[in-house]
Amino acid sequence: MEKLFKLKQNGTTVKTEIIAGLTTFMTMAYIIALNPNLLTDFGKNGGPELWNGIFLATCIASAIGTFTMAFLANKPFAMAPGMGLNSFFAIVVANIVSITGLTYLQSFQAALCIIFIEGIVFIVLSIFNIREKIVDAIPIGIRLGISPAIGLMLLNIGVGSNAGIYSETGGPYFVMSDFFGALTPGLAKTNMGSGYTSMVLTVATMFIGLFVIVILSQKGVKSAVLLGILFASGIYWAGEAIFLHVNPFEALKNASFLPAFGDMAKVTLFKLNFSNLLQIGWFTVITLVITFCIIDMFDTIGTLVGTASRADMIDENGKMPKMKEALLSDAVGTVTGSLTGTSTVTTFVESASGVEAGGRTGLTSLVTGFMFLACMFIAPVAAIIPAAATSSALIYVGLLMLSGLKKINFDDIAQSLPAALMLIAMPISGSIGHGIGLGLISYSVIKVFTGKAKEVSLLTYAISALFLIKFFLVVS
Repeated sequence: MEKLFKLKQNGTTVKTEIIAGLTTFMTMAYIIALNPNLLTDFGKNGGPELWNGIFLATCIASAIGTFTMAFLANKPFAMAPGMGLNSFFAIVVANIVSITGLTYLQSFQAALCIIFIEGIVFIVLSIFNIREKIVDAIPIGIRLGISPAIGLMLLNIGVGSNAGIYSETGGPYFVMSDFFGALTPGLAKTNMGSGYTSMVLTVATMFIGLFVIVILSQKGVKSAVLLGILFASGIYWAGEAIFLHVNPFEALKNASFLPAFGDMAKVTLFKLNFSNLLQIGWFTVITLVITFCIIDMFDTIGTLVGTASRADMIDENGKMPKMKEALLSDAVGTVTGSLTGTSTVTTFVESASGVEAGGRTGLTSLVTGFMFLACMFIAPVAAIIPAAATSSALIYVGLLMLSGLKKINFDDIAQSLPAALMLIAMPISGSIGHGIGLGLISYSVIKVFTGKAKEVSLLTYAISALFLIKFFLVVS
């Protein structure tokens, strides 16, 4: 292990890395069931075979991408089908159905070709260092602002949208908008109906878990985040049994622990259909590939730079060693995802939770990757970890990442305005890439109109122009 991952050089141990890997997995395990749900509209489109195929593809592609990160880049970052990108992919599939009249499954197989092309493009760009040059083109002020902006995004996910409650009155209802956001507790209860009790349990679980993590971390406990998630899960399960009269482990009784490899082989594994894709026209195909590339590229760059900054993995120039290998790992994950049957695989921002737990090398990623593979057989167990418990970890990590704001020179408007826009844009849009795009555009505009245009590289101008085109001319 020492030879492979250089643990001593990175100031870590096998135990710490294992705990960090488990912590990262716990905070992103939701993607295993959520991804096939989003891509099939909770099983309504494509039937159970497609759901099963996407489920297995999610586990396998996440594992292979994360393993590549572990061995190629030796970084503690995990991968999975990206949120936002999977929703966009589902919209693209639905549009192909509408345009061509193909079935949902046929359209899904056609759309996988877009992801495959995107992955190949990224492999080529990574090998020739073009993606790394794009990273270098991001001004230092914006790089410094990425980490706290991601922190605010994690806070928003944790408190705002990670744990949704459904009831007979509708849903999903969320903690900030529908519980704390209601005018009175009585109004909140009326709006949510029977879901109000679940909401109270969610809020209690979330904050108890958060306080447990904070207290343990203050006492120097390395596994504070993981222990906090487990403690919060216990609280939630007890609350379900006592107040909701629900057996939290009921789903395990009749659960199947055998992976449906037959379904995957039938509908998603190596099922790229280029002939069906071309029915929507060359121009549309090219536009979609470019759109996926832009979103994925800057989501990945932002996550790598922001998380590495929090872990002190960057040098004095704001650069992360082995950035090329990390970006190449992301591309390998995307190609694997397209071949197995899922949308774009990207570096997950939840990797920050593992970093906060002490993860510093690829061993963290290796552990997370093995957990994804294990989930092909223990998916029902992973599914019972409540979202409210993982919210505790996301809130805590998000808060810590906000500390990066102190590195920004707020007396320099060329640094402060882009950072402020990223702080607003990332949580609201749910896209790291869009936040970086707004930051780059504002930085370029300020420099041009303050007589400092020469301080901006041509590549920065080109990227800013590309984002302008995407924001105003490309539907996404």
